[in-house]
Amino acid sequence: MHSFTYVRPQSLEEASTFLSEHREQARILAGGTDLLVQIQSSSVTPDYIVDIKHIPELNVLSFDETGGLRIGAAVPCFKIWNHHEIAHLYPGLIDAVQLIGGTQIQGRATLGGNVANASPAADTIPSLIVHGAICDVIGRQGIRSIAVQDICIGPGQNALAPDEFLLRFQIKPPSIGFGAHYLRFIPRNEMDIAVASAGASLVLNPDDQTVQYARIAIGAVAPTPLLVIAAGESLIGQPLTNESIDRAARLAAQAAQPITDIRGTISQRKHLAAVLTRRALVKAQERALQSLKGASH
Repeated sequence: MHSFTYVRPQSLEEASTFLSEHREQARILAGGTDLLVQIQSSSVTPDYIVDIKHIPELNVLSFDETGGLRIGAAVPCFKIWNHHEIAHLYPGLIDAVQLIGGTQIQGRATLGGNVANASPAADTIPSLIVHGAICDVIGRQGIRSIAVQDICIGPGQNALAPDEFLLRFQIKPPSIGFGAHYLRFIPRNEMDIAVASAGASLVLNPDDQTVQYARIAIGAVAPTPLLVIAAGESLIGQPLTNESIDRAARLAAQAAQPITDIRGTISQRKHLAAVLTRRALVKAQERALQSLKGASH
């Protein structure tokens, strides 16, 4: 295994300065559940590991009705799904967060690491996309914001500059009639990588239950997780019926750009993209109706 120097900055400025000075030689450690495996296999050989878990701003987990949800890039997954208010308001996000590894992994894994690792099969990215999540990224030039769907630019490649790292995720408060769901297909429980996945969110009109807003994202079926704009737009202004759901599912499958590998074939993945999109929409509709029912009481 390649030898490296462990660095533990205590502030955003200290981390940004170190990364700007060492750039390509340094890698960020958030949870380490991906990075340590990559180092052990020598697929990456950094000279410096920069542990950001001890920076206070990266460990913020909060919600308020005005600003919505803020999740620091170093917050471990178990804290997110154990937060009762967040679990109640964002069950579609919890669908994805709870899928990342077992108990031990949940104690280390982070949304920041899952997103920055830029795996096409990452579980949290489609869910974050359909929730309209924004990433705040920090570097020597300051803070900039990037929509989650724009973070991944290729398998294992993200849009961050060498001196930048993820600071936090921001998600707006859910509106009345909002519902979301994420699910994936894996061939067996022991294989914890999606063959295909899908997330969906929508907002139903309180008066006639037509769709006011919809987003659909698919994963593990293209070089990056995909926001399928056409699929979401096909639902706007209409009641959610079997026909409209099937149409959106077909559009999602058409957008897929899968490969054949040891985990699945092109045809299987395209089929799964449609099936999972359909199921995600049905569950998102169920949750949206629950939101409307709760608001009426």
